[in-house]
Amino acid sequence: MGHSFLPSDPTAMSQDDNLIDFASERGKRIHDLKDKRLNEMRQAFEQALPLSPVKARKKAKKPKKR
Repeated sequence: MGHSFLPSDPTAMSQDDNLIDFASERGKRIHDLKDKRLNEMRQAFEQALPLSPVKARKKAKKPKKR
């Protein structure tokens, strides 16, 4: 009888599902922290230099026809 590398117990494979990839989790966390910092900076800039609303923009002057 040969040795099989596959476990005979199907529940043994479920242990791999519980493993955590710390590198990917850390990457997600760092991404979230950078997003939070970006949003804070965006809000600070909007308070310091408020953007004019789209409606308030000046229309381009049309050249006069001669």
